[in-house]
Parts: sequence; structure tokens; C-alpha cells
Amino acid sequence: MARIPTEELERLKAEIAVERLVESAGIELKAAGKDLLGRCPFHDDREASLVITPAKNLWHCFSCQIGGGPIDWMMKSKGVSFRHAVELLREGALDVRGPSRGRIRVLAPPVSLDATDQALLAETMGYYHERLKQTPEALAYLAKRGLNDGEMIERFKIGFADRTLGLRLPEKSRKAGSDIRGRLQKIGLWRESGHEHFNGSIVIPIITPAGEVTEVYGRKINDNLREGTPKHLYLPGPHRGVWNESALTADSEIILCEALIDAMTFWCAGHRNVTAAYGIEGITPDHLAAFKRHGTKRVLIAYDRDEAGDRAAEKVSRELMAQGLDCYRIQFPKGMDANEYALKLKPADKSLGIVIRKAVWLGKGPPPRESPGQHIEQVETLVPSVAPAPAVNTEATSTASAPNESPEPLAASAPSTVPDALSDEFVMSFGDRRYRVRGLSKNLSYETLKINLHIACGDAYYIDTFDLYSARARHLYIVNAAKDLGVREETVKTDLGRLLLKLEALQQTRIEAALKVEPAVPSMTEAEREQALDLLRDPNLLDRILADFGTCGLVGERTNKLVGYLAAVSRKLDRPLAVVVQSSSAAGKSSLMDAVLAFIPEEERIKYSAMTGQSLFYMGEMNLQHKILAIVEEEGASRASYALKLLQSEGELTIASTGKDPQTGNLVTQEYHVEGPVMIMLTTTAIEIDEELLNRCLVLSVDESREQTQAIHRLQRERRTLTGLLNNQRKQRLLAQHRHAQRLLQSVRVLNPYADRLTFLSDKTRTRRDHEKYLTLIDTITLLHQYQRIRRTATQDGETIEYIEATLEDIAQANALAHEVLGRSLDELPPQTRRVLARVVEMVSAQCVAREVVRAEYRFSRREARDYTGLSDTQLRVHLDRLVELEYLLVHRGMRGQSFVYELLFDGPDQAQVPHLSGLIDVPTMGSSRGSEAEVAGSTRGDHGPSAGTSRRLGTSAKPANTPPCDDPLQNSRERHLLRPNGRDASHVPASAANP
Repeated sequence: MARIPTEELERLKAEIAVERLVESAGIELKAAGKDLLGRCPFHDDREASLVITPAKNLWHCFSCQIGGGPIDWMMKSKGVSFRHAVELLREGALDVRGPSRGRIRVLAPPVSLDATDQALLAETMGYYHERLKQTPEALAYLAKRGLNDGEMIERFKIGFADRTLGLRLPEKSRKAGSDIRGRLQKIGLWRESGHEHFNGSIVIPIITPAGEVTEVYGRKINDNLREGTPKHLYLPGPHRGVWNESALTADSEIILCEALIDAMTFWCAGHRNVTAAYGIEGITPDHLAAFKRHGTKRVLIAYDRDEAGDRAAEKVSRELMAQGLDCYRIQFPKGMDANEYALKLKPADKSLGIVIRKAVWLGKGPPPRESPGQHIEQVETLVPSVAPAPAVNTEATSTASAPNESPEPLAASAPSTVPDALSDEFVMSFGDRRYRVRGLSKNLSYETLKINLHIACGDAYYIDTFDLYSARARHLYIVNAAKDLGVREETVKTDLGRLLLKLEALQQTRIEAALKVEPAVPSMTEAEREQALDLLRDPNLLDRILADFGTCGLVGERTNKLVGYLAAVSRKLDRPLAVVVQSSSAAGKSSLMDAVLAFIPEEERIKYSAMTGQSLFYMGEMNLQHKILAIVEEEGASRASYALKLLQSEGELTIASTGKDPQTGNLVTQEYHVEGPVMIMLTTTAIEIDEELLNRCLVLSVDESREQTQAIHRLQRERRTLTGLLNNQRKQRLLAQHRHAQRLLQSVRVLNPYADRLTFLSDKTRTRRDHEKYLTLIDTITLLHQYQRIRRTATQDGETIEYIEATLEDIAQANALAHEVLGRSLDELPPQTRRVLARVVEMVSAQCVAREVVRAEYRFSRREARDYTGLSDTQLRVHLDRLVELEYLLVHRGMRGQSFVYELLFDGPDQAQVPHLSGLIDVPTMGSSRGSEAEVAGSTRGDHGPSAGTSRRLGTSAKPANTPPCDDPLQNSRERHLLRPNGRDASHVPASAANP
């Protein structure tokens, strides 16, 4: 039995006052503060022990120790059940005095007590039909089975038996109540036990065209029934009547289902020429007579696709073919029925249409010329044109066999075709009514469906532009179109419903296509492939890449260009590099990024100016895999910094978010997943870079020297010459060659046979990540030279692994780049500040010599530094403040009292600083030990000494070849590491000190 909805109970408790119920029982109430007092009618009360609390709408008797709300009062005062009390409150039964059960007001009976049996059956079906509309649980069951079609429910008077019929009948102790229950039992609606026969069931009456109910089918909506309780019920006696007999008059082809649920599934999907048997043995003489009476020629048997259904279909086909009918078998997947098939393959109209058209001929000999499925609508795809389409396309649509007017939307006899989802115009025909749709391509939102719709029927037509999702606009179109075409409004309304389902499916396809980003990969000719391979096989590949950068307009920046290019290549690895290009404003950081990205194919790079905090999480799952994500300015991606760091470290992103279920509209948890790896490239003007981002990225500092500026000026002038014009033509060919070469690079695994001999600094925890960058840099150089390496294979556990090996030359090239890139990133000073310090040291040294003073006595102003370095006041102020903070400079008050002057505390060498990364082993000495530096991590040598270094090969010297003889250990230490005024060792040392 269906439960009463909680919302309904809460409504009754809120709307019906207990005070009114008590007073209607003849009890006098008196105010006592916020409460009301009265004498309890349930015991001999002389002291007014009944308390009513209007604020809470509750009652309580202190003597009886009972209480509750309006429903509890009605149950106690009238002596009825919970459901009966609810029904009484719904009807407003408040005029009964006292708790006597015999004086309960009788609810209005839903049937006439003196009606004939047929009228009594019809009235009961009408009552069940109204109860269905008020029972959410029953409506939910129909929705679960895909049968929540309002038109079908009204047309076939679908109902629900919720066990309230007996509450509205006269008491069975009275003659009228006994008589009506006896009659209901006689026709099969009431049982001897005093319960309704179809209690807790969806009720489907079989109604003849004349309106008589001949049979009733019931389906239990709950599966948790007592053992032995049937789920399917009928009226006692033989089955009589044919469900949906009117379909037989409209079409000579009929779909015959095994059960009514399956038949209603076809009907809701738009295939209205359907009827049902009463189970696998349920073909009755009424069916055969109806087929003969209405001229049915073809029957499509849609029984369940199981062993019993197949046997029954074969038996029925023999019986029907003996009557002269053509029989076909609609074949669902094994083990499925029509309802299950339609629920799993949506949209149902299309999936059911497919099995109808593919129905198997069951007769002997060749099948008839006319194939099954002629009731299915025809859909044409038209090529968009400026000229208006004709009112009726007689070549594409044949209406000779279709009736001129029918409430059932019939189709033309021409074969159905599938519409092109990306075409802007197509036609659907229902019988002699032809609908042309235009403007669907403009609807890329689920909120609107505005179209231009032209309907034609014969020489009459109607055309208008409106939003199909607007009920008012849709109603106006139906009224006006029906009037101009001379057809029923119900017919146009049904057509629009089916048209709407088709348009929604096409709109969904269009939106998905619009959101799907799949950049096309340009085809590569054989000549272009050979040119790309020639580039990748060049023994001097890195030098050639540098030369091509120069031809394409990027001068200087040797290390930055190579590292940027290699970082882009690393996207093919499982753990690619990440790069931050750092410079002052207008110094050329964006030019460096654009120059690197120009060498990469368009389909393998994504560039944004800014990103929101959640934007990365909602990208397609594979949209970033093995691609470059370039962001013009790091500040524009500040809100996405967490996602960027996570994507770089973990190689994937996952977020759980709430969203609406497209089927139910309920809020559900949805998971979005983005797969890496991805190579990230950023630019920034900030001197201070987020430490977490700095640890994960290689920092490329743009050359801001005067010499670089002069070189850029020369290039800009050269572009205006003939040489510049010729270089611009060659640039396009070079870029195309590099992009094709990048497409030929494969994500092959890299093995480093010298990995156990490599060494790296271990004096800081951040070197754990810098060491991985160093190793990835070697892997990337090897990957770039994959067409110059031998492909090797190894087999383990039956799985073959293909790989290439790194060479000593790859390691040497990586070392040369790591000295500058990682040497600067490990420095406590940003590269720009380091260059300013070098210029200040140069200036102070020159002035000390000119004035013949020692460095500690010389003072300089910010203006003097500004004139010497050529920096702006804003830029210089930032760098000087940082040098003061780290105690490279000391501030003194000037002579005028309001100004400040600086003293240089830094006692390092005077020459310009050359970046160097201590701890890297020299390639020529890969076979010898690194000595005993405690801060260098490499392969171990057991317990021989306190340091970790590489093992020596036999026959090599125990002393590193690149270490000069030195008797003074302290002096040796000073040559390796400069001692700063703050007492910390520097990793940024002059080349002369690092490699004497």
C-alpha cells in the first residue's frame, strides 16, 4: 500500500487547528495563559485536564497521558485508522459531536450505490484514476518505468488503488455498505477478506471504443511483497476486450506486446499502433475478431526475448498467419523486454524504431515487399538554401496511403532517414503534415529552443518563429496552425511533442560538438617528413636549433632558448619540466615564450592570458595530456596556482563538485578528472617568486644587459631590410619543419646507464626537486636525439619495454645548461639582483681606484647607482632594498640629513659573476671519484669516508682529475665556495673559482 506523502501530512498538521477539532466535538475551552483548558472526552473528567497549545497545534490529557496533533485527535475521537483519519481531515469532517464511532460523518462515496455493474466498474476506475494523481509514490513508479506521460495517463485512465475506497463506502454493518461491497466483490474489485482486489497496484482498465470497461490489469508497485503474493492481477474470469483498439482502425500494421507495460512503453515513445495480449498465452478470440474487423494486415510480435517469449511468439505467429496475417518478430537483446530495452537505450523512440524496422519475417517464402515500420516518422536532412522550401515535397514524402486527418500522428510511407545533427535545416513528416525546422544551430544553451517552424498540409501552411520551451508561445502556435491547416489542435500538439524530443536530441549533439575541442592534425607529405627527419638526425641538433631561433628573430639568450625548447620537448615524458620566464616589464619575456611556442604544433599547445581558480579542473580528461600549457602572466593565474602546482607534481587533477542530474534534476556529486602529464610555461615580472612554484620550475632570467638591448635594436632595424624580408620567408619554412619534427617525436622511455655515477648537491632539502629537474634535463636531451639512438628492448614478465639510452654527450650538454639554470635558481639572489650587484661592485671598484680609497670608506648614492646601471628609479630601488636586507649593502645617512648613501659590504671578486652549480661531476671523469665533499650526493662506496660519491673504476686515480693540488684545506674550501658577509656558503661562484 502506498504511504501518504510526508508533505501532505505536514500540510494537514499545519492547516487544521486542534482547537477547531476539539470545539467541533462540543468541548468548551477556556484560556489559561498561552494554553486552552477543557474537559477530556476520553475519561470522566471533572477538573479540565485537557490542555490545548495553539502555538504548537498540540493537545495533551494529563489524566489519560495521551496527546498529539490533529490526526491523533481524529483517530482517538472517532475511533478510526490513521489513513481514515487523514481522509476525514482532507474532507473537512469537523461537524461530528463526541467520540462515538457510530456518529462518524460518512465520506462522500466515489460510486453510485444504485449504479449498474458496468457503471460501478467505470466509476471505480475513475476513482482510482484520481487517486493516482494524488499519490506521488505511484507516479514515481510510472516515471521509473518511463511511463509518466500525462496524455497516456488521461487517455487510458490509468489509476492507482491506495486502499481508500473502503473508507468512503458506507459502513459494512449497514445494509447499503454490505450491498455495495457485495456487488464490488461480484465484479472482482473486492475480496471476501474485506480488502480491495487491486490494493497497492497501478490499475489499467481495458476500455472499448464505446467506453465500456471489459477487463482490468493491476501491477504491484512494490517488490517487497509477502511470498506468494502475485505482482500481476486481473479481474476474475476470462479476459475480454482489446487494449487501445482504436489503433487498429488507424493503421493496418499493429505491434503486439506480451504485457500492457510493454505496450504502453511503445505508446509513450510515439509508436501508437500497439496493443497487448494478456501474457504469453493471452491471445483471445476478441483479439482475432478485432484484427479481422478492422482490416489488420501485419502484426509485429514484440514478446519478451527469452525462452518462454520465443515459444509464445512462434505459437502466436502460426495462429495469426492461419488467419491470413503477415507476422514479424521484433527481436530485443537476449533477456530483455520492450520496457527494459527502452529504458537502457535512449531516446526510446529511436531505439524502438530501430528494432521495429529490423523485425524478422516469420512466414514462409520471401517477405512482403513493404518492410515493417511504416508508422515511424520520416526525417529528411536538407541542404541549407536561401530559397524557401516548397509547401509539400512530393518526391520525398508520399501521403497516398495516409488518412487525411487523424488524432494519431501517422507517418508517410517513405523510408525514414537519420537527420544530420549539424545541418541547420531538416524536415519531419507525420502523415500528410510536413514540418520544416530552421535556426536550430543558434540554440547552444539548454534554456532555450527558439526555431523557425513551417508546417504544411496539402496547400495550406503556417509558419512562425517561437521558443518551443515557452508554454504560451507553443500554445499560440498550436491554435493558429490548427486553424489555418484545418486539423485538430490535439493532432498538432502531439506532433510538436514528438518534434520537441527529436530537436532536444539534436541540440544535445550540437552542444557536445561545440564543447569538444579537437584540433585537427595537419597532414604531412613525404617530403615534409624527410625534412623533419633530417633535422632530428643532425649531429649538431642543438646548435641548429639555436641558429633557427636566430633566423626566426630571437637574438642572444643562448641558454634560455635551449632550455625553453628542451622543456617543450619534455612534454613527451611522464614527468615533464616546468618553466618560469622572469624579467622586468618590456624586457622580452613574452617574446621568449612566443618564440619557443612557435616551434611546437598548434594541437600540442594551449595558451591563456589568465585562468580562474577552478578552470583547470573542468577541462576535458585528456585535453592536456602531453601538451604545453602556457600562461602569459603568472599573476593572471594566481587563483589557479594551487591547481598548477598539483598538476605539475602529481600529473593529474581530481575535483568533486555538485551538479544537477540531467535526468532527475536532483543535486548529485560529480567527479571531474584531468589527466597529465603537462608541461607548464609561465612568465612573470615579479622579483619574488612563490617558493612552492619556484621549487617546481626552472627559472629563465631574460638578459637585460645593454649589449642585449643593442642586439635587439640591430635586429629590429634589419627586419626593414631585404635580408629581413628574406629571413621572414625562411622563418615560416623553419617553423613548419620544427613542428613536423615535434610531431614525429615519440614518448619513448629513456634509460640513463650512467645514473649511478652522477652527483648533485645535497646541502638543502629543495635540491631533492632540483636533482629531479637535472635528471629530466638529461632525459629530454636524449629524447630529442631519439632518431640518433639505437632502439633497445627488454622483456620482463612477458612484457616488452622499448627504450633508448643517454650518452655522455647528453650529460655534458645537460651539465652546461644546469650550471646556469639551476645555479641561478639555487642562488639566494634573483638573477636581476645578482646582475645589479655585479654592476655595483664594478662601479665601486672603479671609484675606489680613481679616488685612492679603500672600499670600506667609499659611499655612493642611489642616483650614482642609477646613472651607472641605467635602471629606472623604481627598478633600482627594489634591487637595492633586497641587497640591504641580505646585508650586501649598508645604509648610512647622507650629508644633508635627509638623504641616504650606501656602503658595499660584499667582499667577493670584482669580476662579473658566472653562474655555477657545485657538485656536478665532470663528464671526462665519470669513472673517477668525486672526493669527500659532504654536501654532494651520489652513488655510495660502502663505509669508506664520510661523503657520498661515485665509485672508482679499476686503474683510475683516487684523486679527482679536475681538482688542483692545494696544501691549504681552508684555501681549497674558499676557492670552492665564496663566504658571504652573512656567513652562508654560496652556490653562485665565479667560473675561475669553480673550475681552476
